[in-house]
Amino acid sequence: MSERKLLILFGSQTGTAQDAAERISREAKRRHFCCRVEALDNYNVADLINETLVVFVCATTGQGDPPDNMMNFWRFIFRKNLPPSSLCQMDYAVLGLGDSSYPKFNFVAKKLHKRLLQLGGNPLLPVALGDDQHDLGPDAVIDPWLLDLWEKVLALYPLPPGLGILSRDVLLPPRYALHFLDENADNGDQPQQEAGRDIPSELHPFAALMVCNQRVTAESHFQDVRLIEFDITGSGMEYSAGDVVMIQPRNSPEDVQQFCQLLCLDPNRCFVLKPSEPDMALPAHLPQPCTIWHLVTHHLDISCVPRRSFFELLSYLSPDELEREKLQEFSSAQGQEELYSYCNRPRRTTLEVLWDFPHTTCAIPPAYLLDLIPRIRPRAFSIASSLLAHPNRIQILMAVVQYKTRLSNPRRGLCSTWLASLRPQHGDVWVPLWVKKGGMKFPAKPDTPVIMIGPGTGVAPFRAAVQERVAQGRKGNCLFFGCRQKSKDFYCQAEWEELVKKGFLTLFTAFSRDQEEKIYVQHRIRENKGLVWNLLSRDNAHIYLAGNAKEMPAGVAEALKTVFQLEGGLSTSEAEEYLAALERSRRFQSETWS
Repeated sequence: MSERKLLILFGSQTGTAQDAAERISREAKRRHFCCRVEALDNYNVADLINETLVVFVCATTGQGDPPDNMMNFWRFIFRKNLPPSSLCQMDYAVLGLGDSSYPKFNFVAKKLHKRLLQLGGNPLLPVALGDDQHDLGPDAVIDPWLLDLWEKVLALYPLPPGLGILSRDVLLPPRYALHFLDENADNGDQPQQEAGRDIPSELHPFAALMVCNQRVTAESHFQDVRLIEFDITGSGMEYSAGDVVMIQPRNSPEDVQQFCQLLCLDPNRCFVLKPSEPDMALPAHLPQPCTIWHLVTHHLDISCVPRRSFFELLSYLSPDELEREKLQEFSSAQGQEELYSYCNRPRRTTLEVLWDFPHTTCAIPPAYLLDLIPRIRPRAFSIASSLLAHPNRIQILMAVVQYKTRLSNPRRGLCSTWLASLRPQHGDVWVPLWVKKGGMKFPAKPDTPVIMIGPGTGVAPFRAAVQERVAQGRKGNCLFFGCRQKSKDFYCQAEWEELVKKGFLTLFTAFSRDQEEKIYVQHRIRENKGLVWNLLSRDNAHIYLAGNAKEMPAGVAEALKTVFQLEGGLSTSEAEEYLAALERSRRFQSETWS
């Protein structure tokens, strides 16, 4: 009989793919498989030729891109010199997670499935395409797919004699044992910069000094937007226009205190972690030994909306019959609509859910915290400055996320709320960060003009690009900027107007609420169709678009196609193809977020 080993590899940007991978792992353990779960880039891809059973769980991000933690794997697996029989011994399945509102829906999973087939892999099932847009989310696809998967897998790798599938009533052991130490520790939080460290990264961020935290919208405006500046002297970090800075946020002291009280935890208790299985790595981001305070402040995402797996594990840990029944309902396939209504629609946080299940919460064994609550993920911000204009500095333009749902307390973004609360004028404030290459690349040729379309905080990467190009003496910078009102949220107004005066910038503004009829950037593009067409067709300009992914990108695309038809004399289909050709040649690049 074949060895009963299952490898689960995931590429995850927001944690959904990792959560699905861990769910598959739990189900595999109930079927007595020796199971390993790893991010694709943590796995030595050269070992893939020796694997016999692999499940890949891959998200698609942005414009059909692989997640950050599978980039190296992606480059390797598409090498042209890999023999077509490389993976002929491997049975595999691919689960994709995506969003059908994007044009390249589940592009990564589809492409990976095809590539594994080319390399001789034996697919157990067709590629599964989970969709965030479905009323029940990706689980609508994952639930039936898993039933099919286990049927196929158990036919090839039967259960060992005398063993049955572990009942769903059986609680699996935690991934890590948590051993408390006798001594307590203080919760000092000074940055630890190590001399001679490599370039900062997610595992080793740079503690940057915040030097400025300035509100750039009027006090009377509903949206609080900040221009924040960090000092990165001595970090070794370099960046160009279009790059992003990753910031590692933390939970508020009030939330940490509440969490510890709810779970009857002493924040000063010190512990060490021991993996429950021999080949399992310890969480790389946690120090050893560690305090409860550090774990909850820096690691556990208690402000995220909990996933179905959270309710499932919580139901096993509950000593209270009524609470356990409700938790079981929320974690069942039949209870997903009710879970969505309780949790996802109002954006209820993990901490708030724990308040709602008090008898269960105070009975949670600390060892299960790392299984129950995901790690706080870093947040990405477009860099809004250039090193040529601001040496040893990084600036970001950040909207503070706050909105109402049916819950009494407003919902707040973890990272933006934390950053906005910091007061550099009252003493040193340190923020862990690192730089990452962005998706947008600006032209290398000095005489290539650029058309930048950046409503709202979408203007951030274009501020970096304009600063960079002006410092290099480049003209031909055309910016379409949109916001609500000139007097309230016209970010960096004085800066733009000064550059217009000096002849470095052509600026078109759309203030949507300053007149009766709403005017957006797409209206200004149509009004200036002659200039836009000449820049594109005569001067080989590049177009860049950044901002909210709701209706704006489609509106801009329609405006551009109208320009191509009216000024270039193209038919509807020719205008479509012209825009597609600009995208293929990277002369039209966009970066949008929801």
